[in-house]
Amino acid sequence: MASKKDKNKEVSVENRRARHDYAISDTLECGIVLQGTEVKAVRDGRISLAEGYVRVQLEPPSLYLHQVTIEEYGPAGPRQHARGRTRKLLAHKREIQRLARQVDQKGMTIVPLKLYFKDGYAKLLIGLGKGKARHDKRAAIAQRQTKRDLDRVMSRKMRG
Repeated sequence: MASKKDKNKEVSVENRRARHDYAISDTLECGIVLQGTEVKAVRDGRISLAEGYVRVQLEPPSLYLHQVTIEEYGPAGPRQHARGRTRKLLAHKREIQRLARQVDQKGMTIVPLKLYFKDGYAKLLIGLGKGKARHDKRAAIAQRQTKRDLDRVMSRKMRG
């Protein structure tokens, strides 16, 4: 039997590339419908959010997660899930409709940002983003590097 320490191990998978490729304006935490072997694989960290995106369906209002790969869970044997299947996301109707209105704007898309467990349930943080141009990405990298250099110089001055 697993100890309490093992059960409460923090499982969190982030999509760092999404924050680099998109300017995220709004986020929403929603549930995700997973099969049994998918839950086990996610708890092992065998998931990739990098290529994923979310589509909105208006009738009936629902959200679907596409192209997120959850690798097979070895001990499950022949009863495996499909690796790249479309998964349903759980959110309130008004939140889905609000996202649908915002996605209708040119250049807006919904991307998965982070998958984690909260009170035993798998949650997905999705963000509404607008694609960044190449020069915007370069500017962000340069700004981050400048901040790092400045922090390094300040820490040296503080030490003496």
